[in-house]
Amino acid sequence: MNDTELNMQRIPRHIAIIMDGNGRWATKRGLPRSAGHKEGVETVKRITEEAVRLGVEYLTLYTFSTENWNRPSDEIAALMALILDSLEEEIFMANNVRFRVIGDRSKLPSVVNNKLAECERNTAGNSKMTMIVALSYSARWEITKAAKQIASKAVQGKLDISQISEDTVSECLNTSFMPDPELLIRTGGEFRLSNYLLWQCAYTELYFCDTYWPDFSEKDFQQAIISYQSRQRRFGKTEEQAEAENAK
Repeated sequence: MNDTELNMQRIPRHIAIIMDGNGRWATKRGLPRSAGHKEGVETVKRITEEAVRLGVEYLTLYTFSTENWNRPSDEIAALMALILDSLEEEIFMANNVRFRVIGDRSKLPSVVNNKLAECERNTAGNSKMTMIVALSYSARWEITKAAKQIASKAVQGKLDISQISEDTVSECLNTSFMPDPELLIRTGGEFRLSNYLLWQCAYTELYFCDTYWPDFSEKDFQQAIISYQSRQRRFGKTEEQAEAENAK
């Protein structure tokens, strides 16, 4: 198998995506930014179905960061309305996808929170893939929240400081129910993580492309996975050690 073919035996278990470029896609076409977000939802549907087809177990999408609350109020209102409109449970049910949310939900409008909770409940029994939406989320918020939980347990005498480990932190994160991503994809031409899954992406392979999210296709998704498959994941080991381990 060459470097241009998809190896179905090495599909990442967990793929995270920073869906960037919706606004620029719309501006380039003389459309309001909301039109780009709306088109981006259609891409989410396509990529979700493709991820299920390929056998991805977890797909995490960076939908709305805590920093995004600083955007113009009309754009935020349009985004919240779009979230409500795009939560089509039949898509999740048809593809046997479980829906989960991570982030600071206390900031979300109650009508949005209620719809999210309903969708989580109704898809809880689905098992083909879990799609996680990072909404009102930032990694620093998540890590700070975890630190406060750990400190509180220590102060109450429920946790000895000497027992605090990386696992202790991981267990207090919003993402404790899922494995760390093997691959993170960012569309839109930017080369940064933007406060997204910083703890979880310690050893994640990163893939950046210039394509705006609304134009990101199933073929683009496959190309990102092919790039991932061409890399050697060492986890701090030497190339020789990694090769020997992979040969077992």
